[in-house]
Amino acid sequence: MIGSLVLTNFKPFQNQPLTFRPLTLLSGLNSTGKSSVLQALLLLRQSYQKGFLSEKGLVLNGDLINIGTAKDAIFEGASKQEQLVFEILWKNGTKGVWKFKYEEYTENKQEDIGTNFLTLASAPVDDNVYQSSLFNQEFHYIEAERIGPRSFNKISYEKVQIGRTLGDKCEYTVNFLAVNANTPISHSQLSHPNVKSSRRQFDDPEIPSLALIDQVEAWMGEISPGTRINIKSNLDMDLINIQYFYGDNNFYRATNVGFGITYTLPIIVAILASEPDTLILVENPEAHLHPRGQAKMGELLALAASCGVQVVIETHSDHVLNGIRLAVHGGKLNPEDVQLHYFQRQEKQGQALFTEVISPKIDRNGRIDYWPDGFFDEWEKDLITLLKPRDV
Repeated sequence: MIGSLVLTNFKPFQNQPLTFRPLTLLSGLNSTGKSSVLQALLLLRQSYQKGFLSEKGLVLNGDLINIGTAKDAIFEGASKQEQLVFEILWKNGTKGVWKFKYEEYTENKQEDIGTNFLTLASAPVDDNVYQSSLFNQEFHYIEAERIGPRSFNKISYEKVQIGRTLGDKCEYTVNFLAVNANTPISHSQLSHPNVKSSRRQFDDPEIPSLALIDQVEAWMGEISPGTRINIKSNLDMDLINIQYFYGDNNFYRATNVGFGITYTLPIIVAILASEPDTLILVENPEAHLHPRGQAKMGELLALAASCGVQVVIETHSDHVLNGIRLAVHGGKLNPEDVQLHYFQRQEKQGQALFTEVISPKIDRNGRIDYWPDGFFDEWEKDLITLLKPRDV
């Protein structure tokens, strides 16, 4: 489990240390650096998967993330002699430091390796570093631009059975759910209180089911009450179809139910299917969700963190935050296991804009000790305006 991350000369950060906990929430206005934190982790994983990180360098463009050129990756105020540095300290004391050098891009240089690749400039890290969830199969990335509703989805033995991944755009989520449908979830604490008795695994209808598909259905019911799932495969065409029904015999394609159902499914599947020490990065878990669903999503993410899964969330939703706060208030997650980071742009006299990170704390009652300007306070500001009498 990651304990801290230090970013040096990366995008908006000249030198930024960040503490990580089992649940880390990143918030702030647009283009303040939230995504850059996730991108740093994704760049390391992407480069390792391509076989470059341990001895060669940083691959800026690939399946997980596309940064662009070296100029896009380097802090604007960095000199040519300065290096881009990622430093990670894990909870078990393992430490990894990666330093990268770059060359300034010039249009006349036809093959400038610095345009899409940064060369490793530090000694190789200990091999134990690459046993962590950031680099192994115990990892899920739910990006903001995940795949939307489709009449049919892809099947991939390589990605699902071997790689145990949902896909770069979560395009194999339905395939993953079908393959692991009857696998019990790892954490009974994540079991939904209203889970339906299994249709697939138990003869006794009174026995609560821990099967993945039953738990997914139950948690999906928090988004759309009564949701049931039906999956059909066409192995000859490598396609799979998911349909939803609501207690009757009418089956609905994913394209004919709420968009939020499809966007939420990968998050719920990833959480419920994860073993302890899995790392889950989630962008915009609130996308296309009703406020109640957003709050329940926050609660589920908090429950996952209480079970030893490390969750890093980028969100603009006060409802997701409140779901986490309610989980803490209800004793489902220790406040010491929550880390809040708020990103805001600041300007110094005569200097370029830089990002400042403020880290409010949460107590056991779910209260937050400090609310910086812009930290989920828009509703309060709007309410104050609405309560003022209008000038006639």
